[in-house]
Amino acid sequence: MDSKVAFITGVARGQGRAHAVKLAGRGFGIIGIDICADIPSMDYPNASPEDLQETVRAVKEAGGEIVALQADVRDLDALQRAHDEGVAKFGRIDVLIANAGITRLSAGGDRATIWKDIIDVNLTGVWNTVEVVLPTIRAGERGGSIVITSSSAGLKGTGTDKAGAQAYTAAKRGLVGLMQVLANEYAPDRIRVNTIHPTGVVSGMTVNDSMKALHEAAARGEKTTIGAMQNALPIDILQAEDIANAVAWLVSDEAHYITGVALPLDAGYTVR
Repeated sequence: MDSKVAFITGVARGQGRAHAVKLAGRGFGIIGIDICADIPSMDYPNASPEDLQETVRAVKEAGGEIVALQADVRDLDALQRAHDEGVAKFGRIDVLIANAGITRLSAGGDRATIWKDIIDVNLTGVWNTVEVVLPTIRAGERGGSIVITSSSAGLKGTGTDKAGAQAYTAAKRGLVGLMQVLANEYAPDRIRVNTIHPTGVVSGMTVNDSMKALHEAAARGEKTTIGAMQNALPIDILQAEDIANAVAWLVSDEAHYITGVALPLDAGYTVR
């Protein structure tokens, strides 16, 4: 196929689905993976197999083709199998959107397990994904684009004693360092590498019972992890499509000179 192909993690809902649908509408083939299973240390449900099938439906409705598989970014072998099946169908990969991530801002749970799971998914999982997909992008000798989903927390830390929030910030800040190393290393191959840093975005990770309880506690004046997270613009939360619009530009030829950039998509959160 002559059309470009994007490999997207965390594709079953939220930002991952929005990226898949947006790029499918622009003629991309999509290889998408999602764990589609809960992680016990987290305080909200992950996407389901049914969510993944809804992404498949939405991509097809947008006029695209997709290989969608259940795979955990912590599992190199599973990532490799998904990669191989996608390449068998499409023959190439041009874009990687390393989007899968988890968080926990509430109290409770085993702190060491929460720390490890978040670092393993949000930081090591991105490294795993790059490790599997980057060789195929390079082999195409057409250049390419890697977009890593960090967070506003990757640019601005707020005080908290919660292990989950500490791990989330550490991982998301670590992604910036990883991005800069990759951007420098693969610039001669015309492979661009950037991080994006959204503020709160509507998804299963942000709209759930645990987050609702934190918002209600903050509204009562209680000290919560989420209480300090306020945007400068009068926008409470972004939509996944807002992020997808920016990413579609970032991976396009219009942004052929953009690499090594930590791009805030944050309604002014980091300047507040």
